Amino acid sequence: MRVAMIGSGYVGLVSGACFADFGHDVVCVDKDPGKIERLKANVMPIYEPGLDDLVESNVKAGRLSFTTDLAEGMKGAQAVFIAVGTPSRRGDGHADLSYVYAAAKEIAQNIEGFTVIVTKSTVPVGTGDEVERIIREANPKADFAVASNPEFLREGAAIADFKRPDRIVVGVEDDRAQAVLEELYRPLYLNQAPIMVTSRRTSELTKYAANAFLAVKITFINEIADLCEKVGANVQDVARGIGLDNRIGSKFLNAGPGYGGSCFPKDTLALIKTAQDNDAPVRIVETVAQVNDNRKRAMGRRVIAAAGGDVRGKKIGVLGLTFKPNTDDMRDSPAIAIIQTLQDAGARVSAFDPEGVEQAKLVLQNVDYADSPYAALDGADAMVLVTEWDAFRALDLARVKSLLKSPVVVDLRNVYRADEMARHGLQYSGIGR
Repeated sequence: MRVAMIGSGYVGLVSGACFADFGHDVVCVDKDPGKIERLKANVMPIYEPGLDDLVESNVKAGRLSFTTDLAEGMKGAQAVFIAVGTPSRRGDGHADLSYVYAAAKEIAQNIEGFTVIVTKSTVPVGTGDEVERIIREANPKADFAVASNPEFLREGAAIADFKRPDRIVVGVEDDRAQAVLEELYRPLYLNQAPIMVTSRRTSELTKYAANAFLAVKITFINEIADLCEKVGANVQDVARGIGLDNRIGSKFLNAGPGYGGSCFPKDTLALIKTAQDNDAPVRIVETVAQVNDNRKRAMGRRVIAAAGGDVRGKKIGVLGLTFKPNTDDMRDSPAIAIIQTLQDAGARVSAFDPEGVEQAKLVLQNVDYADSPYAALDGADAMVLVTEWDAFRALDLARVKSLLKSPVVVDLRNVYRADEMARHGLQYSGIGR
């Protein structure tokens, strides 16, 4: 099948490359000429393990190409995916759909024959209706259907998630659109990945509900971690004890500094606004968003307390900047609020991240970026582990102790054991233990 992917960011690029790997003919379209030129040279705009090899092999095979010309990209396409950004709108927190609607208007002018327009971007309920109205108004004679097909990709594991999904959700109001999408995903169906067909609005809401529920799980275990510290319990054992219950499940029960990234913060906020607009408030999700925002700065205060209550003029070594490992994504990363809290208290921050430094420089000022974890810790009054990259899981603790001016370690991901730290003479503080 021939597929056009409008938007060559995280979702569009991964989805397009994976569809091409299934054997489909995919054209990725993007307005940014610089991004398209870099992609043609196999320079990825994001860090995602394995993506560069996947793109390169499918470009060589002639199944994947890139262009800034939407008309060219849509020629002969049976499915056109809208995979543009839907950031939080400034001022009110609603999803900004301007890029989606602009894409719909341009798509309308280039429809030839029956075409399925698929919203891959995360969009509020009813967006598909508006996309359909826009296209119908711009091109009344067009033969098309609008479908919803939300993505459920984890950054750092996106290719595996696309190729071995828990489920594929398809929201359609047209039998022809369903047939096209089922054929597009047939390679996955052969691997017994379930395709769930729903109404378009149900599909749109499913994506938000999934992300909100995962945000609830993360925030729940973080609050249980706080209680564990007060009563002398171990949150890791509590998490294992409840996670072994099949009704609950073990995933997203790792206590830490709060959630971040490109999805959870903006999607919980968009769901809250949609629910308020429809007079059906989601109070649990409202509280989760508030608790999570407060937690990030609270982690900065935790570091200050561990460093003796005053960090003015002190150097703090921060390991990990991205919101999670195996990505360069800094969007709403806990590290931002933690570092800003430390800086507000007068600390100097030295930081290292395996992939996130360039993106961190865009959102953090006055940070000394080191070229290794040990360089970040040299002469520091405390070490803070913020992101659990594999590179930080087996540090030479004797070397860490020798580099630190004060032997203070704050582990916000519970990577290390307290007894192991004590053996190396380090004053250790974890989460919920």
